[in-house]
Amino acid sequence: MNIETYSMSRSWKMLVWLFVIQLVIAFVGRSIAPLGLVIGEDLNLTKAQIGMFPAALFLGQAIISIPSGLLTDRIGSRYMMLLITLVLGTTFLIMSVTSSFILLLLFIVFAGFAYGSSHPTTNRGVVYWFPQRMRGTAMGLKQMGVTVGSASAAIILLPIANNNGWQVAVLCAAVSLLVVGLFVFFVYKEPKDNKLDNNQTKDKISMNSIFRLFKHRVLVLITISAMLLSGSQMILNTFIILFAYERIGLTLILAGTLLVIAEIGGSLGRICWGMISDRIFKGKRIIVLFLISLIVASVTIIIAFLPEGTPYYALAVIVFIFGIGSSGFNGIWMNATTEIVVPSQAGVATGFSITFSSLGAVLFPPIFGSIIDATGTYTSGWLFVTVLMAISMVSLLIILNSKKSS
Repeated sequence: MNIETYSMSRSWKMLVWLFVIQLVIAFVGRSIAPLGLVIGEDLNLTKAQIGMFPAALFLGQAIISIPSGLLTDRIGSRYMMLLITLVLGTTFLIMSVTSSFILLLLFIVFAGFAYGSSHPTTNRGVVYWFPQRMRGTAMGLKQMGVTVGSASAAIILLPIANNNGWQVAVLCAAVSLLVVGLFVFFVYKEPKDNKLDNNQTKDKISMNSIFRLFKHRVLVLITISAMLLSGSQMILNTFIILFAYERIGLTLILAGTLLVIAEIGGSLGRICWGMISDRIFKGKRIIVLFLISLIVASVTIIIAFLPEGTPYYALAVIVFIFGIGSSGFNGIWMNATTEIVVPSQAGVATGFSITFSSLGAVLFPPIFGSIIDATGTYTSGWLFVTVLMAISMVSLLIILNSKKSS
């Protein structure tokens, strides 16, 4: 085996550990959505209050995105993984003995700090281990850890919560993360030859450089679209189980499998949308984001009017397509964000877009829940998502039209 082959073999091994840590972090952090129904029944919560759980997680992510990126650059991915493991694991351990709604929200915000830090941490690992020509594939595979972790939470933790209580499920999630996270810390290595540090000048990120991004019209419009799509994603993850259980009449466990199906669709979407963008649309990301928004809008119109007793398999197909769109857009969004700025601004532009797009996951699930509480029906809630997608499409059309006229 020559030196280059050995180097790439080692890179792929490190990608496995990046995937594993991304998966287990998502397994814990994203478990809030599937466990929402059980927590809500135990604490007698409204739909709006259940919607606040993912909102709290993504509020933490919005607050931490830019600072965690700076800290990752300072201490490296390996030690950031350890820090994230300890913070997220400890937070969930404390949550497992909490029965106060307010305290749960507070701890979930802290969990969001750790969950949000995982993205720059693992992204940095991909950037440092893989050459540019291979990063797209590596990043897509690593990002699948998020959807696989979320699906695993529905498969594993929801039955535990149903049989033993949500506190036991939260405890199991915390212990799993601490065990796996500490193992990954010992087996993951940073590259010895840090070529990015040696060959590139690190730009100091000032508040002025961040404020200047507000004037980048295309970046702002992409971020608006991502905010709306992120909101639709968390509405799907948070309420599809409740919808299938309460409106369609499925059992809790069968309803939980729909979240798994949505995340399988999201995993497929994260790979396929990138390939479609590269091969069919020749790297044009905006048109793909428009198509994704159109698909989600169409699906939500259909799901809004599904009658009680809709066959499981019909609902599964609809949810799968929903997941391909709302859970699969992330890779295209990241590509679009980094490709419209100069390379030296790619990091801060990504942090900027993640920070403000996270507000969609903060604001829209509680609004969706409030609509259901107020109307007593899910129809208005799903049509609310349709309206969000219409706004997303308008934002993207503005970009497309400006490119045609330029």
